This record gives sequence, structure tokens and C-alpha cells, in this order.
Amino acid sequence: MFFSFGIKDVIDILLVALMLYYLYRLMKESRSLNVFIGIMVFVVVWIFVSQILEMRLLGSIMDKLVSVGVIGLIILFQEDIRKFLYNLGAHQRMRMLISFFASDRGGQKAGHKETIVPIVLACMGMSKRKVGALIVIERTAPLDDVAATGDIIDANINQRLIENIFFKNSPLHDGAMIISKKRIKAAGCILPVSHNLDIPKELGLRHRAALGISQQCDCIAVIVSEETGGISVAMNGAFQLRLSAEKLESILTDALEEQPSARG
Repeated sequence: MFFSFGIKDVIDILLVALMLYYLYRLMKESRSLNVFIGIMVFVVVWIFVSQILEMRLLGSIMDKLVSVGVIGLIILFQEDIRKFLYNLGAHQRMRMLISFFASDRGGQKAGHKETIVPIVLACMGMSKRKVGALIVIERTAPLDDVAATGDIIDANINQRLIENIFFKNSPLHDGAMIISKKRIKAAGCILPVSHNLDIPKELGLRHRAALGISQQCDCIAVIVSEETGGISVAMNGAFQLRLSAEKLESILTDALEEQPSARG
């Protein structure tokens, strides 16, 4: 007998294909592609044995392995799953939907200027003196866990304070600064380092750390190179290099204004 094939079946197949594609990307980024291939081979064998050949004993054994294996995979890949779910929630279209229902936008642009201008001026000053710096600006997701790895400051954003924190003899010079809710929340923070093999070799550890935090969180990471004095931005897992003051201000303004304003 011929089975009926309708629009729901097409949607079903497309959704499964989309899910497998995102799982493939997730595993590839985390260097677990071989694990993904092994899981897919096991699933195909399991379906073939239990559904087509109808081997009850072997099928029941594999059913139990799948039940236990799902829990094991969740434990093994908890960080990757967390990253996947976070990226899903932080998707640009999802943020646009949230911002559509958000209210109280009055004065938001002026508030961002008070945050952005001191950062830009500080970066330009450090760039001229080739002082290395890494500033992470919070957007939709809180960075409390990252701030906890450094020293809590909780001060107003000030150009001179930023430059003093990243002064070469400062004990907080080598860590990252976290800016949250228009205040300098912490400094000397430790960031996750990206293992992306496509990062240019001339970029140092600060750039890898900036890319790493931008891959895991919805934030903006501003880097001042200690070797060249060049200013860069890492956002959404990608770099924008060799920025001028005007370009840096434009990037920060656009990035901060597109986020939902209803966060407390």
C-alpha cells in the first residue's frame, strides 16, 4: 500500500534536517565531529534493527542503550548544549521580537553615549601608547559569572579610570574589564579562549579571549593590541579589525541600541 505524503511530512523532514544541521555545526565547532558521526551511525543501526528487521532482543538492548546514552551525552556535552540554547535565545530575530514588545526607550540613545564615549576615548589613548586592553560590554545576557573571576569595582565609566586599570604596571592589566548596566563592574577577569583555527596568527591571546567570550555570550569585546596599538572588536564570534575612533563608536552604538531595553 502506498502511504500518503502531505505537507506535514515535508515540514517534518525539513525540521529534522534543520535540527541535524545545527547539531552538526555544534559538534564541528566543539571538535566533536567524530562523536556526531558515531551517534548518527548508531541511530541508523538502531532504527534498522528495531523497525525494519524487528529484532526484539537486540532492539530492546539498543533501546536501553539509547535511554542511558542520552543522559550521558547531556552530561558530556553540557557546555556545548548550553551554548547552543543560548545562541538560539540570543538570535538576532529573537532579540528583535523581544524589543518589539519592550517599552521605555526614552533616553536610551543618550544613555549609550555616556557609556560609549569614555570607552572610545580611552581606547584611542591606549592605542597611541600601545597599552594592551580588553573590555567586554554586556548586552542581553548577564556576565556575572565572568565578573566573579576578577576584582569587583562597581564604578562609573570614566576614561581616566579605564586607562589606569590597563596601565602596564597595574595588577589588573592582563585581565578583562567587564562593563555592565553602564558601570565598570569588574576588572582582571578571566575569559574563555577560542580554539578557532581560522584566527590569524598575528593576533595574540587577548584576541583569542575576546573571540571566545563573543562566541559564548551576547556581548561586545573591544581589544587594544599591545604590539601594534590596533583597535578591534569581537562580536557574534567574528572580528572587526583595525578600527578608527569613528568606526568603533559606530559599531558600539549600533550594537547597544539594537538590544532590548527592558532589562533591569
